[in-house]
Amino acid sequence: MARVGVLLSGCGVFDGTEIHEAVLTLLALDRAGAEIVCMAPNVEQAHVINHLTQEVTAETRNVLVESARIARGEIKDLKDVQAGDLDALIMPGGFGAAKNLSDFAFKGPQATVHPEVKRLLTDLAAAGKPIGAICIAPATLTKALADRKPEVTIGTDAGTASAIEAMGGRHKSCSVDMIHLDAGNKLVSTPAYMLGPGIKEVAQGIEKLVARVVELAK
Repeated sequence: MARVGVLLSGCGVFDGTEIHEAVLTLLALDRAGAEIVCMAPNVEQAHVINHLTQEVTAETRNVLVESARIARGEIKDLKDVQAGDLDALIMPGGFGAAKNLSDFAFKGPQATVHPEVKRLLTDLAAAGKPIGAICIAPATLTKALADRKPEVTIGTDAGTASAIEAMGGRHKSCSVDMIHLDAGNKLVSTPAYMLGPGIKEVAQGIEKLVARVVELAK
């Protein structure tokens, strides 16, 4: 049974993990018979968005605490997870992947990756273990593994694709129902809500990504 980590970044598309993407990932992993290990960094969110108005609020929220909502409380502090604990890792999208796991949403190609996120991604890649990245998460993955010249997709958005190339990655256009595999680095990515338009289309790509990650983890 593959032990697959799911790296969360909060709870909610505009300031944390995209919930549909996370749930589809968890469902597909469970159906594949994988052992799931949810995790998140124990840090404050970059900011909190009112998801009804999409306006920034004066609230503060913790990424680990908010991610625990999606994980039904079964979640680890990222600092306590080592590459040796996992056979693979998947990063759902949502703006939190580019605001809380890195600051790509604010700084683009000049972004920095949260140290614990970079540590785990770097160690997994060095160990030859597969990593899946969904939606905007490939941008953070690219920055963390820039020295490996990762090949990823975020769909067809020209601006984000250009930023990925500027960070040392190689972008491949992809439809929402498909995945892109960087075979040399064992990286799998899919556009999800970077393209949409709805949950059934997003599910097709995520299900293929999970299947490939689990296959590579064997």
